[in-house]
Amino acid sequence: MEQREKESMQEPRTSSPATVSEPLPLSEDVSAVRARRSALLIVVLVMFIDLLGFGIVLPLLPRYGKEFLEPLLPGETFIPRFLRGMTLGLLLASFSLMQFIFAPIWGRISDWKGRRPFLLLGLLGSVVFYALFGIASELGGSGNLVVGLVLLFIARIGAGIAGATVSTAQAVIADTTTPERRSRGMALIGAAFGVGFAIGPAIGAGALAVFPDVRGAPGYVASVLSFVALLMGITLMPETVRHGVSAGRRNWFNLQGFRTAMQIPTVGLLIVMFFLATVAFGNFEATLALLTQDILHYRDKDNLLVFTYVGVVLLLAQGGLYQVLARRGMTELAFMSVGASLMILGLGGMGGVTWLGSNPETLEPAVTKQFLSLFLLTATLAVIGFAFVIPSVQSLISRRSDPTKQGEVLGVNQSVNALSRILGPIVAVSLYALRPTFPYVAGVSLLAVVLLLMPRVRQRER
Repeated sequence: MEQREKESMQEPRTSSPATVSEPLPLSEDVSAVRARRSALLIVVLVMFIDLLGFGIVLPLLPRYGKEFLEPLLPGETFIPRFLRGMTLGLLLASFSLMQFIFAPIWGRISDWKGRRPFLLLGLLGSVVFYALFGIASELGGSGNLVVGLVLLFIARIGAGIAGATVSTAQAVIADTTTPERRSRGMALIGAAFGVGFAIGPAIGAGALAVFPDVRGAPGYVASVLSFVALLMGITLMPETVRHGVSAGRRNWFNLQGFRTAMQIPTVGLLIVMFFLATVAFGNFEATLALLTQDILHYRDKDNLLVFTYVGVVLLLAQGGLYQVLARRGMTELAFMSVGASLMILGLGGMGGVTWLGSNPETLEPAVTKQFLSLFLLTATLAVIGFAFVIPSVQSLISRRSDPTKQGEVLGVNQSVNALSRILGPIVAVSLYALRPTFPYVAGVSLLAVVLLLMPRVRQRER
């Protein structure tokens, strides 16, 4: 849907006088507080819009892609079916692939040029490419299949490039929060994702209901929402990179950034743990619609309600429960341990639900309600666990990184996140085709590795 050591916080940093901030007068302190609050507000809005538009478009994308491809590649033999599936897979993966490539670029350049320009550029891109999705939907629906399909690819590639500014938004959180409050700030991003994921599909459905003859209505609505966010960003978004803490000019793309991030003590390990946890959760996300179809026999409308429920749980977990526990002193490491354990229970339970549901007798009327309750319980545990793990890892990565390179390091982490969201669904769907329980077994195994790595991360806190 996202990050310094206690010792390093206590030890003075060696830097030139230009990099040491002088205490601000009281009036400037008040102004700085207001600027930080404004930055936090707009960055949470940016994250909300990102997944709101994503939630509006995503349920329609596979359907439109399949509709355009079947007349272009007709036939039910192996080759046309394979080509249709591969093309549709590339269309779905193009968004995350662009995030994988561009997240570290935006993060690195924002360390040099500032956060604000790139956040605004990302919102402008969302305006353009969501509108282009609407145009592609119209053209494909009217028979211009080749043009419609090409524009769908361009729209998703462009939206992925624009959405890659999530790493810059995470850097704004790092710029505007103290190390002690950073995990709460990262959790707000997760809450924004939860809200967007919960209501995005409903907005898309509402747009089609209000404008039944306009196939591109969901894309146009997403574009309008992004335009509103762009206007708010232009009006409210301050620059958060501190003067005198510049990292200097950097290249637009540099694979050394990956090596640098992975060599920072425990940061590389945290990035690996982030990758494993996200792939494990991807096994749940990618197969949820298949599970509700094959086991619960839900229609599209009912399946939409399940995804809305997942978004609401994610919102309440990160925007509410996480914040309460963090204020009571729960540390990032504790969140990670509890979260990974809850994910293991949830995914393991989901595997059990899948195994039980494979028996037709399980879904007899007398036991259907109990079965559905078990299904929702296991899904809830998995989502809450994920909501605990991800902002905690992001916060630790930020705290343990040089402040002049936070955008770059968080960009690397976001790029790894995108990679996990490319590979996770491919692996999950492939395993599901072999046996429906396999994705959940694989997810539990990955999370067990995360728990085994926890002692090495704790060593740096001593």
